[in-house]
Amino acid sequence: MQQIRNVAIIAHVDHGKTTLVDAMLWQSGIFRENETVVERVMDSMDLEREKGITIMAKNMAITYKGVKINIVDTPGHADFGGEVERTLNMVDGVLLLVDATEGPLPQTRFVLGKALEQGLPAIVVINKIDRPDRRIQEVLNEVYDLFIDLDATEEQLEFPVIYTNAKAGIALTDPDGQGQDLVPLFETIISAIPAPTYDPEAPLQFLVTNLDYSDYVGLIAVGKIVNGAMRQGQEVVLMKKGEEAGKAHLSQILSYDGLDRNPREVITAGDIAAVAGVPAAFIGDTLGDPEDPRALPVITVEEPTISMMFSVNTSPLAGKEGRLLTSRHIKERLDKEVLYNVSIRVEPGPTRESFRVSARGELQLAVLIEMMRREGFELSLSKPKVLTQEVDGETREPLELAVVDIPEEFVGIVTEKLSSRRGRLMKMVNHGSGRVRLEFEIPSRGLIGFRGQFLNDTRGTGLLNALLVGTTPYAGEIAGRINGVLVADRPGRAVSYAIFHLQPRGTIFVKPNDPAYRGLIVGENTRPDDMVVNISKEKKLTNMRASGSDEALRLVPARQFTLEQAMEFINDDELVEVTPQSIRLRKRMTS
Repeated sequence: MQQIRNVAIIAHVDHGKTTLVDAMLWQSGIFRENETVVERVMDSMDLEREKGITIMAKNMAITYKGVKINIVDTPGHADFGGEVERTLNMVDGVLLLVDATEGPLPQTRFVLGKALEQGLPAIVVINKIDRPDRRIQEVLNEVYDLFIDLDATEEQLEFPVIYTNAKAGIALTDPDGQGQDLVPLFETIISAIPAPTYDPEAPLQFLVTNLDYSDYVGLIAVGKIVNGAMRQGQEVVLMKKGEEAGKAHLSQILSYDGLDRNPREVITAGDIAAVAGVPAAFIGDTLGDPEDPRALPVITVEEPTISMMFSVNTSPLAGKEGRLLTSRHIKERLDKEVLYNVSIRVEPGPTRESFRVSARGELQLAVLIEMMRREGFELSLSKPKVLTQEVDGETREPLELAVVDIPEEFVGIVTEKLSSRRGRLMKMVNHGSGRVRLEFEIPSRGLIGFRGQFLNDTRGTGLLNALLVGTTPYAGEIAGRINGVLVADRPGRAVSYAIFHLQPRGTIFVKPNDPAYRGLIVGENTRPDDMVVNISKEKKLTNMRASGSDEALRLVPARQFTLEQAMEFINDDELVEVTPQSIRLRKRMTS
């Protein structure tokens, strides 16, 4: 039987997980020397490449000295923590990647905490050691403190440390040493990560931790063979929440080899496999032996913290840019998403044409919406709301640890803004580099709509990361957007003359010739109240000379919203209109 190691790479966002995986693939000989391979090869989704983050956990396998190493690349952003949680059920150890300058950040705490809870041993990898501002010893001390703070066992505290420059494909046991490759990392994985354990007498137990789809074989269930073996054509019993839910025959079983999945006749216990032929399989289900079915514990993930209302687009421009418009289309798509995403919840909304979608954070919702609009959907979206709960007659709301890294000159304004949003300063660290790290405990509500403001206040130089740490008694009202909006009073198209004369009133969101309708938000007012405006107003022409004078008007470029910015900007009485081509803001009532 082939020796196996199953390991997940976990870290805070942008600490270098996917870059390290690229280097491991190259040095394992997966690619030919003359083969053209894109960077961040594991990030196969368009959105992953555009945003520079991992959204979906992905599997691959390499072979080193005859040992098969199954590697799972996990998301680093807190909103996709559900991906990390279910992935840890497949592995027997983790590589904890930490930036040599930034040190442990909020998501580092989250992913490490989940790994330690499951009793998984860790290899600490201090990455980006080539940076001139590296703080290797300080960061290592911070990592030790984090392990202790998370109640690591004595065995877990005896973690090996590897120092890497993932971009160059170098791993070292001494940060001041010289290296040429990742051999020290491969050797440490073999020695420090235990081989999977199993009961040789036990029947088949296969835990479904991920789902994929193929046009050729249909639904593919991915997971770990905990006990027993799987054979092509084998009959299995499907168990949901511990109860038998039918039988099926495995039409295909696949083993990971590099980035590929290759068919096998038999795959044995301890390995990670993908199987076809069980169309009713879902994440958390067990595939077992019909003669002796034994269910495995169901995968659980932390509950969602935020929700939005997805509804049919009812604006006058509905149906002009998208092709999937009806509530049936939206429901079918959301039902499909729930199958693949364990941290998403979908419930009926207050009307037949609306659905309440709950998730772990705004980014997770934004990714889902962006995928839907690219598929041809049109939607109306409400302002995000945090999910509260009643505990012993007390209303409690989600509490987050917000960590900001900013230049010293912005400490005052950031502290003032977060304090006004019910944030409490818990810790301040000045590394003497001109930048300061502040840690706040703040209700999740306080961060909605703050990120755009934060970037403006810090002139794009600030870093903000947040992690859910629990709940807190409802903190009362939190001030939202201060300014009102400019609202179009009639249908038509935006005109340069009207835009020019409205510019002193505030920031304009539309360009000349953009379509408008009654209720469309065309700008932000400088005052706190809303103002109804005529964005289609044209100059009265008195002679030929005047007719061309609009060309000389000096227009300030219109403010363009990303999806995340639009979601943060709106108030309760406003909606985001999303189509494959446009993102518009409007008042709820347009008639």
